[in-house]
Amino acid sequence: MKIKNLLPGFVLSILIAWMARFLSAIMPVHLIGSAIIALFIGMVLHPLVHSRHYYKPGLKFTSKKILRIAIILLGASLSFTTLISVGRLSLLVMLFTLATCFGGGHFIGKFLKLDWKLSNMISAGTGICGGSAIAALAPVIEAEDKDIAYAISATFIFDMAMILLFPIMGRLIGLDDMAFGLWAGTAVNDTSSVVAASYAFSEPAGDFATMVKLTRTLAIIPTVLIFSIIYLKKNIKASKEISPKKVKIATLFPWFILAFVFMTLLKSLGFIDQGLSASLKEVSRFLMVAALASIGLSTDFKELKKAGMAPMFHGLIISTLVVVVAFLVIFFTGLV
Repeated sequence: MKIKNLLPGFVLSILIAWMARFLSAIMPVHLIGSAIIALFIGMVLHPLVHSRHYYKPGLKFTSKKILRIAIILLGASLSFTTLISVGRLSLLVMLFTLATCFGGGHFIGKFLKLDWKLSNMISAGTGICGGSAIAALAPVIEAEDKDIAYAISATFIFDMAMILLFPIMGRLIGLDDMAFGLWAGTAVNDTSSVVAASYAFSEPAGDFATMVKLTRTLAIIPTVLIFSIIYLKKNIKASKEISPKKVKIATLFPWFILAFVFMTLLKSLGFIDQGLSASLKEVSRFLMVAALASIGLSTDFKELKKAGMAPMFHGLIISTLVVVVAFLVIFFTGLV
């Protein structure tokens, strides 16, 4: 594929990413992350670019290749040592909430007859860190753009509700700053939503919730590894059913995940300093916003409507369960 064929779609995605970052920055209260804004801008502009085929190669390149690069660079901002230093209180709660998301999500998805990829992306977005987790998981399982958009939309709607309801519920229950920070940090989905909800309660709660949320982001590492293995096994099984020839694992395994884990290992061992880590994280975030913009530009509202309300019900049930489970674990274990 020639570079000139990729430029129209790639440049358009970059421009929308810049616009989304700008809109997010000028908001008086940081309620919506730039990735969500970019996705929705792209979806609104889809009818304008859909018939212009010269955009398609660049949009596909950005949503697939650039997203993988963003995930690799994300590894440079994640450190296993963070889990040890900050995760003492939050680890137990996270284990229960993740088990709820993926365990409960599996059965709920089957009951609602959802595709397993869409179901697990909603679970990942709810259990880990919203759009970032969905974006990281999507290329591992080769999810379709419309399913990525639907999964992000489903988690975003309930994030907005949590921003408003969490501070009110926390005060009604009588939680202190530490308890509320732990609850919000482990139960609210997206990072920007955690910040908005927890700082609305108090500044100390916001500080602690943010640290807990950053620790929770580390769950991306085992999640993408586990799902890469699951998808690998599914591919091998499918290949054997189609052809008796020997399956080449090298063509099935998502090798960019190894690069992602390698970057995380370098950060954990101290080979990537804080300055470089911060720079790579910023580049990763921007490229992820651009990738989600391209996904939005490739997503038709009509296609989303075909999925019906089942994914939204999935998101509602899982989000509610996570909120309840996180609170019960904190309450009965007396963590704070």
